[in-house]
Amino acid sequence: MTQVAINESGNILVLDHNREQFRFHAVWLRDNAWDTETRSPSNGQRLIALRDIDPKVQISAAAVEGTTLKITFSPENKDVDYSIDWLIANAYDRPRVSEKGWLADSIETWDAMLNENVPSADFNHIASDPSAKRAWLESVARYGFGKLSGGPAEDQALMKVVQLFGFVRETNYGRHFEVRTEVNPTNLAFTGLGLQAHTDNPYRDPVPTIQVLYCLESSAAGGENMVVDGFKAAMRLKNENSAWFDVLSRYCAKFEYAGEKGVALTSRRPMIELAPDGELIAVRFNNRSAAAITDVPFEDMALYYEAYRRLGEIIDDTAMEVTFRLEPGECFIVDNTRVLHARKAYSGTGSRWLQGCYADKDGLLSTLASLQSSVQEAAE
Repeated sequence: MTQVAINESGNILVLDHNREQFRFHAVWLRDNAWDTETRSPSNGQRLIALRDIDPKVQISAAAVEGTTLKITFSPENKDVDYSIDWLIANAYDRPRVSEKGWLADSIETWDAMLNENVPSADFNHIASDPSAKRAWLESVARYGFGKLSGGPAEDQALMKVVQLFGFVRETNYGRHFEVRTEVNPTNLAFTGLGLQAHTDNPYRDPVPTIQVLYCLESSAAGGENMVVDGFKAAMRLKNENSAWFDVLSRYCAKFEYAGEKGVALTSRRPMIELAPDGELIAVRFNNRSAAAITDVPFEDMALYYEAYRRLGEIIDDTAMEVTFRLEPGECFIVDNTRVLHARKAYSGTGSRWLQGCYADKDGLLSTLASLQSSVQEAAE
């Protein structure tokens, strides 16, 4: 049962749907009209600007017909049809989450218990079956990382992985980079040392949001890969001491990298980043690339370092880590705004050769949304 009403001034519409009530402003409804004069039928982009809408726009009439809401706007005397389902899905008259650090329902945090169920798939399967690719990308979006096996053990095979969902992001390291022992390396990642769990390139703005690491050789002892859910670590810190969470989200850390001639990268961002409404949207943690912290006032610096130290201890806790070994033809991808990755030290005998590259999460999420939309359209 759906009913509609208009307030006396005509600037608010009230929609009663399945015993829930939603209010919409006239200007919002007019701005979100989907008629062919307002939106391009071919790409859905707006054909008008807000300046083209009368600032005193009102609703002069509204009626429900089946699953459609019909509205007449004045002073244009313009009729527009709306899908009621679309209006409910996009309703903004809802209770707001006020707690800092909230997460979207599509995100699931994890710890070492996920070792029993690492989100994995076969490369050839997801390359040939859209439904399998959709399921794998859904897991990557939910957990922030995913593993692939069965790929070719050949130079730059990782490019084929990126082509499954997006585009390579080129950096000063090139379109891809080698991860193996080098003499006089420009980065600690290219040695046999173990690495603390970290997010990559926090000194970039914007930071690469997807990283791919692809194994080509793996006969050296050790070198297991580890991942840690930065969102889980941040929420654990918050539960232990909300002041620690607040100080790391309130002030910017500074990150820098100048390990190559002609390169001097710097960025200022909080280690725990929140959206204006308190949503937890990113974690940046990389001790190797941390510069002097200067954005924290004197009276909060001691607390900041307490929080920084404790966050590092949580990240280092083995109860937080998922560990796996990559064999030739296997790879994993991580959401670099959320999941920290690391590796254990490996020996000087044998060989260990991985290739890595960066991509961006918008491509992955776009591919996923397109696949989900295709499934929905087929069901209809």
